[in-house]
Amino acid sequence: MKSYHALYSQIDAMGQSAWSTQLKRQLVERFAIKAHGKMSVWQTALAALPDIKPSQVELQSEVVIASDAEVSTDQRDVMTQQLKHFHPWRKGPYKLFGIDLDTEWRSDWKWDRVSPHITPLDGRKILDIGAGNGYHGWRMEGHGAELVVGIDPTRVFAMQYLVMQRYIESTRHFVLPIGIEDLPAKLSCFDTVFSMGVLYHRRSPLDHLFELRDCLRSGGELVLETLIVEGDAGQVLMPSGRYAKMRNVWFIPSIDTMCLWLERCGFTNTRCVDISTTSLDEQRQTDWMNFESLADFLDPKDRTKTIEGYAAPIRATFIANAP
Repeated sequence: MKSYHALYSQIDAMGQSAWSTQLKRQLVERFAIKAHGKMSVWQTALAALPDIKPSQVELQSEVVIASDAEVSTDQRDVMTQQLKHFHPWRKGPYKLFGIDLDTEWRSDWKWDRVSPHITPLDGRKILDIGAGNGYHGWRMEGHGAELVVGIDPTRVFAMQYLVMQRYIESTRHFVLPIGIEDLPAKLSCFDTVFSMGVLYHRRSPLDHLFELRDCLRSGGELVLETLIVEGDAGQVLMPSGRYAKMRNVWFIPSIDTMCLWLERCGFTNTRCVDISTTSLDEQRQTDWMNFESLADFLDPKDRTKTIEGYAAPIRATFIANAP
């Protein structure tokens, strides 16, 4: 695909030509019409977006593409209609030619909590696992990253990325519709790896940590955000069924347990840099995501508990270095 041509040469320059060859094949397969029941709808909507060259793009403090003055009322109406085809919009927010995409998650709040603690991104090559539609990747580019490769197997998120890429035309940020299991083993080439909101969805959290380590160069930085529970080292919640209505939550560790897992997997300089209770203002239903959200996942009589009776979501961010 044309949107990814600039990525292949950069991967080759990293000494990963076998990966770029594999990736070309994967992207053809993942964006094929038969790959998803809505792929033809998404591709038609993408092509129908107004062909406008924005005069400015802001990625550092927020994600803003141009202003409402750069489109006519009719063009904005067409754009809004086409953007609705990519529902649900979960990560953001975005401002696109004056259209406020008020996404389910205030992902900018998470970025504001995490970014002060990480190594400055200037000139770094970054892998963002569980990237969603690439919101955080755009912010990483805005903070000087040389290359951001986001991966997320959910097709609609990759299509949402392509909506923004249509206007931003970045040669430094890409979202691929693949999972970590689709990456070559032992890449060992990224300066920073982000894994935010992924660990508790993995059946084997330690295997996931080894996968993350193998993507990093020696001394590279891991930024990991996950659900946590209160408790000492060794404390882990394994839900008997769903957690906050999510089917695929396997292990939620305590802070001390998470640090222990990282250390047992060979990471060094491990520390927890942020703890935050997810609020109803940070994750909620909007016009751009009208499915159930956090308010529906909590006990209506006791917001400190999930609908199943577990402790309500608390998230922590950990930073560590590869050996």
